[in-house]
Amino acid sequence: MKSVNHLAILRLQLLSAAALMAVLATVFGLGCTDNGSGPQGISDDQILLGQTAVISGPAQELGKGMRLGIEAAFHEVNREGGVHGRALKLKTVDDGYEPDYTVDATEWMIERDRVFALIGAVGTPTSRAAYPLADAAGVPFIAPFTGAEFLRDPGLRNAINVRASYHQETEALVERLVEHLWASRVAVLYQDDTYGRDGLDGVRAALELRDLEPVGSWSYRRNSGVGSETIAQIVAADPDSVIVVGTYNPVATTVESIRKHIDPIFMTVSFGGGNALARDLGKAGEGVYVSQVVPFPTDTDNPLVAHYHSALAEYSPQALPGFVSLEGYLAGRLAIFGLETCGRDVDRRCFMETLRSAGVIDIEGFPLEYGPDDHQGSDAVFLTVIRSDGKLHRADKLETLY
Repeated sequence: MKSVNHLAILRLQLLSAAALMAVLATVFGLGCTDNGSGPQGISDDQILLGQTAVISGPAQELGKGMRLGIEAAFHEVNREGGVHGRALKLKTVDDGYEPDYTVDATEWMIERDRVFALIGAVGTPTSRAAYPLADAAGVPFIAPFTGAEFLRDPGLRNAINVRASYHQETEALVERLVEHLWASRVAVLYQDDTYGRDGLDGVRAALELRDLEPVGSWSYRRNSGVGSETIAQIVAADPDSVIVVGTYNPVATTVESIRKHIDPIFMTVSFGGGNALARDLGKAGEGVYVSQVVPFPTDTDNPLVAHYHSALAEYSPQALPGFVSLEGYLAGRLAIFGLETCGRDVDRRCFMETLRSAGVIDIEGFPLEYGPDDHQGSDAVFLTVIRSDGKLHRADKLETLY
């Protein structure tokens, strides 16, 4: 039996639906959307926001986590009557972590659904495809799940980031490797796209500050596995540490494959999945370090995490707390802050100006601060490690190489 290309079907559905709406609008004078939203995604009783994210395929836990966190935040405020009498609604379209599908989904939400803003996009290559469309339409591009440098360009008008950048994450990883363990033979495996190359650049810059350079760098294709030849080349380079800039599935298989031959320190950035990576590796992941950009999601002594737990339990009682959904919750809370501050007469211009001029935005003790040329709210980077129980734990310092 032939396999079904679900993303191809999705694209055909989007295109055929768009064509049908255009015909109906021409013949019968019907509008372009049936969601009841006005031209900026706002109706009398609702504000519609859109998300393009990976909901299927090998990186699906990232998109599902972001969606879960955003929806938990929206459910929390909707339960109290919404924002100035309007309920917040999130529409998510699966882009499979492929930029071509991201373009179709983004155009659909901007032109047909007329979303107020795009929120919680997942990935660097997909965000690079979506942002120009949002910018051209004047649609805010809020809290993407990526630390890409291009979204931190001071000249951008419609981008608002929550998290620290990949360069900050890789700097934190390299700093600990060199200062805690005297590591000097750092190998890099990266996803061969804008995400992976951004991380590779960050590692190289951090090593250069310490008069070092990678012993080698290798790449693999997005949404695919890492080849045995690549694994053999990394093993032959005999690194004392390997930084993998990828998603949780190839990170996990890389760790397992290389550890059959040598046992370097393994590290990855937050987009590596955190909880999903620990689940995939289990006890075999002991000693793998992951940088994070939000607090530990089970630390309920932290006010932000306590509120997140309450919102998650109310919205989806069976859901387990995680780093990705906590970041989604932060994204949702940031959007709520901007909408509430603007009042009943909210529009996109007020929303963006509010976030950029508010000073410190305190979300349950987690500070975010923006400015006219500063699109990144937080610089915080935390370190975690998978222990022998197969779970992530906080890590203040790296352990010995041997």
